[in-house]
Amino acid sequence: MSKMKLLILSTIAIACLTGLIIISRGRKHPDSSCVVRDVYREKKNTQYAIRNTRYANRIVSLAPNLTEILFALGLAERIVAVSSGSDYPAGAAGKNKVGTFWQPNTEAVIASRPDLVITLAFEQQKSVAESLKRLGYEVLTLKIEKIDELLTAIREIGAATGYKQRAEQMAKNISNRLNDLQLKFGLTDRVKVLWVVQTEPLRVAGRNTFINELIELAGGENAIAATIGRYPAIGTEELLACGPEVIIQPAMGTGNIRQQQEAAEVFWGRWANLPAVKNNRIYVVEPDTVLRLGPRLPQGAELIAGCLHPKRNVNSKKISN
Repeated sequence: MSKMKLLILSTIAIACLTGLIIISRGRKHPDSSCVVRDVYREKKNTQYAIRNTRYANRIVSLAPNLTEILFALGLAERIVAVSSGSDYPAGAAGKNKVGTFWQPNTEAVIASRPDLVITLAFEQQKSVAESLKRLGYEVLTLKIEKIDELLTAIREIGAATGYKQRAEQMAKNISNRLNDLQLKFGLTDRVKVLWVVQTEPLRVAGRNTFINELIELAGGENAIAATIGRYPAIGTEELLACGPEVIIQPAMGTGNIRQQQEAAEVFWGRWANLPAVKNNRIYVVEPDTVLRLGPRLPQGAELIAGCLHPKRNVNSKKISN
């Protein structure tokens, strides 16, 4: 073989190899910190499979807090359907609905033609996620039960949607605001708080919950000692023994909070010797910011701090997402 032919073949081989290397590195997304590539990752708290070589343009969210995260990241136009409880921000109300938080409608999800479905890691949604995966749909499943898990989930959603830098900034902003609140009330005397989940039967938030984290960030202490269950039912004996100084009860829905406050005061009046009752420290609060592990969580923590320290300015430094 002539030297000229060897030179030509060598040139062709080098060109092909270079092309493969360029393809394997992936193409850049507008978010320069992200590279589009085939991904499959499984972690202790999160699990997802993103096999496409492009970011999702048709996203379905199966939980209100997931919907809030997506909107806060600026992904409103890419959301095609949400769970029926997704009512914030206002734009979520106009999205197609695919069942409830507890009972997602698999057929409605499929009819939305999603290229990414985001779910939470509890039993009802896990079964839907597994069904969708078997049918070939891309699913991102997230465990969000504590504050640290929320911050991790925000970053995972950012990575899956190509908004990694925005997600990182959002997570930092939330963390900073919560830290500011903790610094403000970290040296104050701890207020004993009873967090009521329901009244009949009486069920409260235990210590192994994100509610407990919020109480402590706001300068409080859970009146309930360590329990086996995260949201245990308690009787009169346990209630009197824990002696709460403040009782906080999220409202059922966002309407008629004043009427719910009045009803709560009547209900708790039967235990007149409780410090919270004697000192009129019973609070029915707007539920969404304190019960949704999402971008508005700092507002929820500030709301709790306002109940515990009514004479102090509790607003932490506002940082835009």
